[in-house]
Amino acid sequence: MIEKFDLFGVRVSITDLDRSAKQIQEWVKNKYKTYVCVAPVATIVDAFKDETYRKIVNNAGMVTPDGVPIVWMGKKYGYTDIKRTCGPDLMKLVCSFTGYKHFFYGGDDQLLKNLAANLRILYSDIKIAGSYAPGKLRVGEKESASVIEQINASDADILWVGLGSPKQDIWMAEHRAELNVPVMVGVGAAFDFLAGVKKRAPLWMQKIGLEWFYRLCSEPKRLWKRYLWGNLIFSGLVIRDVFKFRKNQ
Repeated sequence: MIEKFDLFGVRVSITDLDRSAKQIQEWVKNKYKTYVCVAPVATIVDAFKDETYRKIVNNAGMVTPDGVPIVWMGKKYGYTDIKRTCGPDLMKLVCSFTGYKHFFYGGDDQLLKNLAANLRILYSDIKIAGSYAPGKLRVGEKESASVIEQINASDADILWVGLGSPKQDIWMAEHRAELNVPVMVGVGAAFDFLAGVKKRAPLWMQKIGLEWFYRLCSEPKRLWKRYLWGNLIFSGLVIRDVFKFRKNQ
């Protein structure tokens, strides 16, 4: 199991893209039932503010550091081998492995068709066991028994959940016991990116931690609170942590 460190009450995995993918492979091989939270700064902030959500994130088998500031904090605590591990990159890498059956849950019907088509172009051997578009699902809303049966009947190895955080993390935790699929991974906007519906930030912006700014400029009305307010709170937590460290020296 990949080691974790505490970041403002959230147990973040000390990992990178390759190690995260290998851990998912191991869980699938052993039929170990768990779920993976991909955690950007917004997830850390939401979990810090909400104890119930924090427990859901901390109960995940793996919480990947999706956010350069989270990687910076990990390195500050001495974990020099931690690297950014975001949903789209993790999904692409795992989908490139042969022999696994994938189920995609999230988005709408057209998006899922585009996603499947693009993945088959990228990975000719990919096995898509099924997909389901839940529509306007509310946070905490239970899925119908028929959909749970559909996912179980697919005999998928990995269930990719693209509902956005915190909705996808809560959904995975609430349905974990009902689903037979070994591993569920909440990947946020990865469906949109890989389906070609939205564009990712240029690589240079991803590397220096400005992908959030690119997304904010693309969807300001929807994302301003998540990024501007969330980043402000996270910055305050970092400042508090610095002063606490100096006080204890």
